[in-house]
Amino acid sequence: MAATSMAAALAANLPAPQTAPTPSAPTYEAIPASMAKVIDIEAEISITSVQLDAMAVSKIIKHAKEAPGSSAHGLLLGLDLDGTLEVSNSFPLPHHSNDEDDKSAKGVARYQGAMLRSLKEVQADDSVIGFYQGMTLGSFFNQTLVETQAIHQEKLRHGGIVIVHDISQTARGNASFRAFRLTRPFLDAYKKSNFSTTSLIDRRLTFSTILEEVPLKIRTNALVSSFLSTLSETSVPLAAETNPALASSSAAIPPSYSGLNLGTANTPRNLELLVEALDNYKTEEGNLAYLQRQIAREKAKADSYIAKRKEENASRTAAGLAPLPEEDVSRLFRIPPEPSRLESMLLLGRIDAFGKSLEETASTGLVKMYAAKTNAGN
Repeated sequence: MAATSMAAALAANLPAPQTAPTPSAPTYEAIPASMAKVIDIEAEISITSVQLDAMAVSKIIKHAKEAPGSSAHGLLLGLDLDGTLEVSNSFPLPHHSNDEDDKSAKGVARYQGAMLRSLKEVQADDSVIGFYQGMTLGSFFNQTLVETQAIHQEKLRHGGIVIVHDISQTARGNASFRAFRLTRPFLDAYKKSNFSTTSLIDRRLTFSTILEEVPLKIRTNALVSSFLSTLSETSVPLAAETNPALASSSAAIPPSYSGLNLGTANTPRNLELLVEALDNYKTEEGNLAYLQRQIAREKAKADSYIAKRKEENASRTAAGLAPLPEEDVSRLFRIPPEPSRLESMLLLGRIDAFGKSLEETASTGLVKMYAAKTNAGN
C-alpha cells in the first residue's frame, strides 16, 4: 500500500504530458528571377553547349594513350548550368567487348558504382552527364556507342552527351574533342526498333542525321595555365649563374618539329580501314539483298495462294456451292520481317569518316611534299 502511494506521489510530481504540436504546413520560397536560369530544377533549359575542364581533358588523353587501340571509354561527371553542360571530371571504365559474358558486364557495373560512391564520399562531382569514347581516324560509328547514348538520353538529365576523342589527331599534336547526341528522329526509330526502308524515308534518316554535334569548348583554370607556361619556358641551370660558359637553355617540353613531318605515316592504315569498311558494307548489302529476295518469294507464294482461292470460290459460287472460308495467310506462309538497315547506316558513317580523314591527310601531305621537293631543288 505504501509502495502504491509512493508511486502515485511521484507520478503526481511529474510534469503533465504535453500534446504534440500540430505541424504547420511547409512554406516554399520562390526562386528569385535572377537565379531562375541557374537553378533549373525541372530541366527545362535545353543544352546548347558543352564545357570541358582541362583536368578531364588530360585524363581522357592519358586513358586513350594507354588503352589498346580505340577501346578507351569512360564516364563524364559534372552538371548543367544555364544551358551549358559543364564536364568537371571523368574516370575510365574497364574494357568490355560485346562478346564477353554477363559476369564481366556486371563487374564493370560494380566498378562504376564503387567509383561513384567513392567520389561522393570525398564530396566530388558524382553526377553522370555522359560518357567519352576514343576513336581513330575520325571513325566512331558503332552499335555500342549508339546503344549507350540511347540509354543515357532516356535516363539522364538533359539526355547526356558523348565526347569522342581522336587518338590519331592527338599523335600529330592536335587534341581533337567533339560532343554529340542522338537526334530526335533517330531516337524515335531506335525506341521502336524500326529501321526499315519506309521508316528511314519517313524520318529522313541517313548516316549524317544519326548524331547532332553540340558546340564544345575547353576551359583551363589559372593553375593549369601557369603549369603549361612553366613547361614551355626555357630554364638556365644554376651552375650557369657563376660560370656563363656552362649556360645552356633547356625546356621541359622540347620544341616540336611536327610541321616538318610530311604527314603520310597514317595513310596506309587509313586505306586499310577504308577498304575493310567497304568490304563490310558490301557483305551487309549482300545479306540484305538475300533477305529481300526471300521476303519477295514468300509474298509471291502468298499472293498466288490468295488468287487461287479467289478463283476457286468464284467457281464454287457459280456452281451454287458455298465458298471456302478465308484463311490467315500469315499462318500458312512465314513472311520474315523487313531487315534493319541500322548496320548499313553505321558502316556508311565509317566509310565517310575514313574518306574525310584520308582526304585531309593526303591533301596536307601532298602540299608538304611539293614544298619539300621545291626546297630540295634549290
